[in-house]
Amino acid sequence: MSENPQKTPPKNPIVVIPARMASTRLPGKPLADIDGKSMIVRVMECALAANIGPVVVAAAEKEIVDEITKAGGKAVLTDPDLKSGSDRVFAALGEVDPAGSHDAIINLQGDIPLIGPEIIKAVLLPLAATNADISTLVAETTDPLELSDPHVVKAAVGFDGSSNIASALYFSRLPIPAGEGPHYHHIGIYAFRREALARFVALPPGQLESREKLEQLRALENGMSIACALVDTVPFGVDTPDDLERARKIIAGKK
Repeated sequence: MSENPQKTPPKNPIVVIPARMASTRLPGKPLADIDGKSMIVRVMECALAANIGPVVVAAAEKEIVDEITKAGGKAVLTDPDLKSGSDRVFAALGEVDPAGSHDAIINLQGDIPLIGPEIIKAVLLPLAATNADISTLVAETTDPLELSDPHVVKAAVGFDGSSNIASALYFSRLPIPAGEGPHYHHIGIYAFRREALARFVALPPGQLESREKLEQLRALENGMSIACALVDTVPFGVDTPDDLERARKIIAGKK
């Protein structure tokens, strides 16, 4: 998967959750109440339940820091002008781990309040099994509505049947690849080797990244490798007011 010397499996991961109040479709999303807890606190609790390392919220606003601190968690206030979640993760990492002791950084989106701990753990598997710079998750989809929905990112990846880990060749908002065979829904959780994250955030935006509005294409355009682990569940994400109401009903129904 990479021509670089064999890289060692990560031994000391950390989970960083980027969060900001400015959301086009759901402003103030991190603090949205879901059955008595804010969304960002619920995501933090999911990450803690995975028990794979420390959990830190990289916040763009003080309100988020205060919310996490009140819930007993760890948060870092980052520059609100940072352009991406990856930039926010890297900035927070520099604050909490300047010595570089954490060798793998999980970038966990702050709008997946129902994600299971096993899904979070799975994103580390490709870094342990391959020489990839970055790892992420996909799940097979056969829903025609998902395939045609530009908000659902598709991954071009070929699993040979002998392993649930394979290289990502491309990501798109279009239903790729063509022809008969499975299609894969990309789940936007990433695990970076530390040196790969440092390299990634230093790169300028790529042409394909700008066209597709997909940050991960910057890595592929610059020769970085991304490996995918195949999981059987797409965790429910909250992007709109309707999504928020659905999440509230799901969590209330679990009581």
